Amino acid sequence: MRPKLKIIPIIVGLLTIALILTSALLIKTQNVYAAKDEKYRNLDTFTQVMHLIETSYVEDVENKTMVYGAIKGMLAELDPHSTFLDPDTLKEFREETQGEFGGLGITIGLKDKILTVIAPLEDTPAFYKGILSGDQIVKIEGDSTAGLSLHDAVKRLRGKPNTDVTITIHRESTKKPFDVTITRAIIKISSVKTSMIGNTGYIRLTQFTSHLSDSVAEAIKDLDSKGADSYIIDIRNNPGGLLSEAINVSSLFIPANKIVVYTKDRQQTRQDFKSRIFSLKETEKPIIVLVNGGSASASEILTGALQDYERATIMGEKTYGKASVQSVIPLVDGSAVKLTTGKYFTPTGRGIHGIGIEPDINVEFIAPEVDENEKIVETKTVDLSKAIIDLEKDNQLKAAVDKMKELVKDAK
Repeated sequence: MRPKLKIIPIIVGLLTIALILTSALLIKTQNVYAAKDEKYRNLDTFTQVMHLIETSYVEDVENKTMVYGAIKGMLAELDPHSTFLDPDTLKEFREETQGEFGGLGITIGLKDKILTVIAPLEDTPAFYKGILSGDQIVKIEGDSTAGLSLHDAVKRLRGKPNTDVTITIHRESTKKPFDVTITRAIIKISSVKTSMIGNTGYIRLTQFTSHLSDSVAEAIKDLDSKGADSYIIDIRNNPGGLLSEAINVSSLFIPANKIVVYTKDRQQTRQDFKSRIFSLKETEKPIIVLVNGGSASASEILTGALQDYERATIMGEKTYGKASVQSVIPLVDGSAVKLTTGKYFTPTGRGIHGIGIEPDINVEFIAPEVDENEKIVETKTVDLSKAIIDLEKDNQLKAAVDKMKELVKDAK
């Protein structure tokens, strides 16, 4: 009898544990069903609105039109970079350079839901018309841009080469909005421009395009051969580009196998991107990186890495603050959503999305005085790989040159 008596407490204990686990499972199941019930109630509201439109709206509306509109509305509630691509738009999105289209040469974004110029690209129609980073595009061809999605804005700005488009600009330094008419053109830019300023090699990066790191490596070799003892890397008004090239360019200036940037998704899964092994490494000479509010995305990856590893002195103005990852996810009917699926972080873990990177030395740009009768000359430089230097009109670059003299002196 005694062995049986010993078993009874064990059985009671197991039954208690089972009861607790069952209760917990029931509570969890109830919570799941409650969440589902809430979701279904919201869908009931959505279905009710669709039915009202189908039965009571003054005109017939295609079902697909309503569904696509609802999807666009959902994505618009998330962030400026998440958007819906219908089958035709997705086709355009994937056609990289097939069927030439004309552009203005600006990178745009939605800032506080206002269509804003992130940066004008050098040697493009918008650049020669004097469009500036931070300019707000309030109208396109007289139509308000309020509520216009980023993708739809791009479609309206693009068009056949040699055709005009008029945009209305609001600029903080001007009292009233003003119109600018720009002639579209096939956009061809030189991603790397170089020059020597005394003994300092000046490298201007306009965009992180394919094979940019190869061009930067060649530029370093060329400037080295001319006696460069330091470098100024100018990424002002550089809107970014390829993540791979941001990593490759960073790899030229920091040791191999160092974290350049990492991403985290919704589940907080981390993916590290490390510097690569290159035959050319410039890890000793002093570097200054020039940035401003038009420095975004890949530019901020380079800036963050060089700042975190104390490899460069960052000068200029706070960067734009675009550090999110977008994925294009196809849907069953041939359309797709471009959805923000992660965020970038600098090597030390700084989240800069919507914040930007503060320079080590803040230098506000002072626009040079321009004669009222002087008009912008729309002539392109003969050699697009040659940087045009004018320290009298560029106080930020002049400040960088002066600071570099101190750094070189201290390094000796």
